[in-house]
Amino acid sequence: MAFIDYYKTLGIDKSASEKEVKNAYRKMARKFHPDLNPNDASAKANFQQINEANAVLSDATKRAKYDQHGKDWEHAQEYEKARQQQANSRGQRSSGRQQNESEFSDFFEAMFGGSMGGSQGRQAKYRGEDFTTSLYLELLEAYTTHKQELNINGRKIRITIPAGIENGQTIKIAGHGGQGKNGGPAGDLYITFTIANHPRFKRMENNLYTAVDLDIYTAILGGEILLDTLNGQVKLKVAPETQSGTKIKLRGKGFPVYKHEGQFGDLHITYSIQIPTNLSEKQKELFLELKKLSDKTT
Repeated sequence: MAFIDYYKTLGIDKSASEKEVKNAYRKMARKFHPDLNPNDASAKANFQQINEANAVLSDATKRAKYDQHGKDWEHAQEYEKARQQQANSRGQRSSGRQQNESEFSDFFEAMFGGSMGGSQGRQAKYRGEDFTTSLYLELLEAYTTHKQELNINGRKIRITIPAGIENGQTIKIAGHGGQGKNGGPAGDLYITFTIANHPRFKRMENNLYTAVDLDIYTAILGGEILLDTLNGQVKLKVAPETQSGTKIKLRGKGFPVYKHEGQFGDLHITYSIQIPTNLSEKQKELFLELKKLSDKTT
């Protein structure tokens, strides 16, 4: 796998602080966000690589491994363990003789495809490294099962995203990580999803929440209104004398349940009564008359 310089991706130095990494990520993410670059075919790939770089450099443990091992950083623990085993084995064979530079080099030859143990004539097989990336979705995209094409380290991968994917959820695509060494199996691809907020609907697990404005006349007299949902319009009946803050629930009109086709959460609606403004003199007279009538009945 070709080495990707995550520091260069975010436009920062290797000595950058945690705050500088965070600020650089925000700046680059805004610059290459697909929604802001609809005519740039490379924007989406750049955005994914920026997320990938941030996922590593914003994590102190991952960053330390990346700085030390480069493209093989995700195998750092495995490499260190194998090196220790190699050192212990040679230490026993040499009756306490200190490992020399040649033996130490043999270890790295084995790790990266060279001979293993010289006279053994075998090559050690190593599983490919796991890849991690982030994927940004609008709430409406997460509402339906759909396919997307990702560019992971220069390789195009087409995946199917099930409806109902959660914000922050990570899924594994087996075998789509780095190639194995010396015939070893490929690693896996881990994708963490970021689901954008919606201007009208708030999602909580499989339920959706929204506020609906009612004019004072419909609230008092009752009637019907049309409500836009993520799956088209629905007609709602409003009961007479509906109060501001009244809550209703539409069953099955919420968000799809992940990997349960045909199952949906509920849509919760809160009514907000809108008081009219800029009343004409005639309207004010009518409201005054209503007030007088109301006072007589109380």
